[in-house]
Amino acid sequence: MHGEYKVPGGKLVVADVDVVDGLLRRPRISGDFFMEPDEALEAINAALDGLPAGLEAREIGARVQAGLPAGTVMLGITAEAVGIAVRRAIAHASDWRDHEWRLIHEPPQEPALHMALDQVLAEEVGAGRRPPTLRVWEWASPAVVIGSFQSLRNEVDAEEARRYGVEVVRRVSGGGAMFVEPGNTITYSLYAPGSLVAGMSFAESYAFLDDWVLGALGELGIRAWYQPLNDITSDEGKIAGAAQKRLAGGAVLHHVTMSYDIDAAKMLRVLRIGREKISDKGIASAAKRVDPLRRQTGLPREEIIDRMIAHFRSRYGLVADGLTEDELRLADKYAADKFTTPEWTARVP
Repeated sequence: MHGEYKVPGGKLVVADVDVVDGLLRRPRISGDFFMEPDEALEAINAALDGLPAGLEAREIGARVQAGLPAGTVMLGITAEAVGIAVRRAIAHASDWRDHEWRLIHEPPQEPALHMALDQVLAEEVGAGRRPPTLRVWEWASPAVVIGSFQSLRNEVDAEEARRYGVEVVRRVSGGGAMFVEPGNTITYSLYAPGSLVAGMSFAESYAFLDDWVLGALGELGIRAWYQPLNDITSDEGKIAGAAQKRLAGGAVLHHVTMSYDIDAAKMLRVLRIGREKISDKGIASAAKRVDPLRRQTGLPREEIIDRMIAHFRSRYGLVADGLTEDELRLADKYAADKFTTPEWTARVP
């Protein structure tokens, strides 16, 4: 069995292993990482040999760590990363380049339709009717997008939202509320088969699925990193927040909203929780919590998007695509029957 894991911000760890009678046998760890002393690699293989194949990545990592020689130095690799690579081998995980990725970047669409498209495209990938896809969103109108489990009244000041013409929609994934205005955010979704994150926990898959974004930001001159559980941040402040949903059909929906610009005063009038977070931390304005890409790069939003897409294409390959008539028809139905209804939007009042 063969598994690979690219450590976010680090190096590639490769695991080749057999399973005999439920135990790991003949493990062979390799990769482009750095390690001293040389004997540490033999110690890792020895620690893996004979372990129960059902152990989780964290448990495997703990056994590896315990088996390392005193004073071992590892760069670009961790003991837990070895555990993840082994779990991915056992789970027959796929790699990014095992798939032909498609790109969807359509003209602006209404908030509820974006919510519906996320569900439709994830279901299509899970059913094998669509290849794994990267979709870049364009917003037709301002919105607050609340997480699947958030309380509507606790998150949103309904009167202020109406005053500013902000539509409130609920997405299928968890996480916190997003305040969106056309031209002020960069939002994208990944629709991937479950095999891409096989062997990973939710927490591990967040950083794995957005490692390419850190690379793209690096090319833009921004030193960014993943802040568990679901934030992308830099020396200047938070850049983005991610959310994820694993569907019963076997697909993974992973979407991210990045701040290109921000009207902090308006956001704090519309979002109740925003005011509380700012107050709790004694911060005078939301601009000190979120540092937009416009200020950090000085680049037009469209150029940042184009360079992000080019970075993804250079790493994993990407073929231009569009929504099919059937996908759009089903998304319109989902929007009407679910994502614009009070039953869904206020399902947690």
